[in-house]
Formats: sequence, structure tokens, C-alpha cells
Amino acid sequence: MQTYADKDALISEIRKRAGLFINEFMDISEIEKDTYKPNVDRTPAQMIAYQLGWLHLIQSWENDNKNGITVVTPSPNYKWNNLGGLYQEFYRTYSEYTLEELVNQFHNEVNSIIQLIEVLDDAVLFESNQRQWASSTPSKWPVWKWIHINTVAPFKTFRTKIRKWKKTEIEEHM
Repeated sequence: MQTYADKDALISEIRKRAGLFINEFMDISEIEKDTYKPNVDRTPAQMIAYQLGWLHLIQSWENDNKNGITVVTPSPNYKWNNLGGLYQEFYRTYSEYTLEELVNQFHNEVNSIIQLIEVLDDAVLFESNQRQWASSTPSKWPVWKWIHINTVAPFKTFRTKIRKWKKTEIEEHM
């Protein structure tokens, strides 16, 4: 796993990976956004919904923690052994949005997570046991690692998935 020397490096990597990921959706039509393809486990809309769900969760954990609310990760309704259920909730939450609206929300959530990083001091961001929510699992990861695992890492993974989805689209029309 990548580590970061400072906030700027983390922010730069998030911007880079978010841009590469979301730009893949510019040539997908509204009609196709909910289409499954062979060997790709999510639709384009679900791929963005997954990202939106995690971006929102991280920010809600931090907001609740700052307000003295005990955070249950990943969510009060879902345990770590039921992430599939959590993902289904993400898909339902964002299912009525157009692709353009999803892309716009993605940009807004990425900007919000970057603003969060900018206001956190280095100790909170890079040291373990600084936030209840980040220390709520046996891993006791620092906040930056939670952010990386739920932004940069899936942006890269899902960019591969959407490219595979698009390649399948091209092969179907040949």
C-alpha cells in the first residue's frame, strides 16, 4: 500500500485517481448507465454509487465523531461481514439519479473529502488512535489510511472495471 509524506501528496493522489476514474464515464450514455455486462459485476451507475457511498460514509464518520456521537463502522445497519448489503443500500440511494447528476455528485464529494483532509492536522491524519471511528476496528488505522482505502484504491480498481465494461461494449458492436 502506498503511504504519503504529507497532506499534499494524499490530496494530489486523490485528485489524480478521481479524475482518471470519473473521466471514463464521459462517453457512456444515460441509456447504458444501468446495463450489466458479462464478467463485470456492476453497472456504471453502481460503480459511481459505490464511490459516493464510501466518500459520504467517511465524512459522516468524521462529522459524527466531532459532534461527540459514537460512530459504528461501517454503518449502524451493516457490519463488516455484510458489506454486500451496504453496497446494495448505496445503489438504492443513488438509483434515481442521472449519470450527469452522479458525476456531479462525485466531483462534489471528492472536493468535500479534500476539504476534510485540508482541515485535519497532521497528527489526526497520520497517527493512529486520533479518531474513535478510525480506531473502531482492530486495525486501528490512521485516518489517511481509511481515506486511501476508500478513495484512491477503489478509484483505481473501479477504473479497471469501467474500462472492462466499455471494452465489452465495443466488442458487442463488432
